[in-house]
Amino acid sequence: MKLVPTIFIGCCILFFSGCDMEIEKGVMKSDLSKDVELITDYGTIIFRLSDETPKHRNNFIKLVNQKAYNNVSFHRVIENFLIQTGDMATKYPESKIQDSTSEPSYMIDAEIKSNLLHKRGSINAARMGDDQNPDRSSDGTQFTIIQGKIYNDSTLAIAEKRINNWLAYNNVINKPEHKTEFDKLLNLTNKLEAIQTSENDTDSLSLKIMEDSINQLKNKFDSLAQTELQIMEHYRFPESHREIYKTIGGAAHLDQNYTVFGQVVKGMDIVDSIARVETDHQDKPINDVKIISAKMIKRKTY
Repeated sequence: MKLVPTIFIGCCILFFSGCDMEIEKGVMKSDLSKDVELITDYGTIIFRLSDETPKHRNNFIKLVNQKAYNNVSFHRVIENFLIQTGDMATKYPESKIQDSTSEPSYMIDAEIKSNLLHKRGSINAARMGDDQNPDRSSDGTQFTIIQGKIYNDSTLAIAEKRINNWLAYNNVINKPEHKTEFDKLLNLTNKLEAIQTSENDTDSLSLKIMEDSINQLKNKFDSLAQTELQIMEHYRFPESHREIYKTIGGAAHLDQNYTVFGQVVKGMDIVDSIARVETDHQDKPINDVKIISAKMIKRKTY
């Protein structure tokens, strides 16, 4: 008789463990083993989110399930580099952009992993520069797909130099002894950006004073970064990464400074097609290229 409750409990455990469940708002457990399907004007791109970046993974799943990316444009396209999308204002006609304030607008903590590199097909989180974003936090909705280029030893050396310059600068602006001056730079930079995007007139003298103050602080931090560069441990590409960049390609100079949170598994020919479209002086496609729909789909081997 004692076997009956035991068997019953065991069956219940098996039953409920097989059921789907919400692990956080908008994200089901089953979503973690699915891929993302982007249907664009040029065709379908399928990519896989990384379990090593759970904040970015879950945020992206939530947005896809909310259909947030449907009708969003690729607003920045640079051939042999990347295609960028996720600006929620682009899904609205010009006259309705002001009505888009309810759309996602937030940041996600950086999840920069040394083993996740910007190889061809990687999914990278867009972000503001260090002067406005010293924590290197990611934009909540915007992302890029890396098309990239093939490297050799010489161009990889240049990429390493760029990476280390950025790391040195970030080290400096995050040091406690520079907090007061960096906060001043941050406030001035944000204020200048607000003025430049505002329709209100600001006298040229006030703008020049502000720009001069920003440049003085920037020059000081640049000088400190050069000193930091002499004493810090320099980043070097692992040999396995070098081989990938020399054969598959990518955007090596972005490593260690941006969060990579996924990888295209099918549809890089579509990425290449989008990367070839004609663009204006701001890298925006002349003819709109949109994500028609985005959804989570059953994972397959491609």
